[in-house]
Amino acid sequence: MKFREMLALIREDHAAHARDWTRPGFRAVAVHRFGNWRMTVRPKLLRAPLSIFYRIAYRRCRNVYGIELPYTVALGRRVVIEHQGGIVIHGACKIGDDCIIRQNCTLGIRSLDRLQDAPVLGQRVNVGTGAVLLGAITVGEGAQIGANAVVLQDVPAGALAAGVPARIVGRS
Repeated sequence: MKFREMLALIREDHAAHARDWTRPGFRAVAVHRFGNWRMTVRPKLLRAPLSIFYRIAYRRCRNVYGIELPYTVALGRRVVIEHQGGIVIHGACKIGDDCIIRQNCTLGIRSLDRLQDAPVLGQRVNVGTGAVLLGAITVGEGAQIGANAVVLQDVPAGALAAGVPARIVGRS
């Protein structure tokens, strides 16, 4: 990824976050984009100061805003992190374009024995407040996850999943 490509993605993210650079969700996504870009810098000697800056910014987002979004997450375009606080996203997750993630959401693994079994979100997925998505699940395009739902199985495209454990309760 070139520097200009990273800036173009950050401009898109800025527009998706209501053109407000002070929103914690935008800042976390921008730090994520920077973290991805710095990994393309060669040689390692030039990357080292960028890595130090990334780690400081990442820890600030995690500790101050409560948004844990590592650079290893495959993050789509125009992803919106709606509110700050309690958002934990596992490094192996894949998040599609135009997704919305709200506060207190967890996208993670079920077991330490299977570290790469993380959720995959399709495009335009809407994740409600307090939702927990665990394991190697796929959430289809345009699906909605209800508030406080615990998703342990795949959610088909366009479905509405709610409850503990989550069940398909309708179509969006």
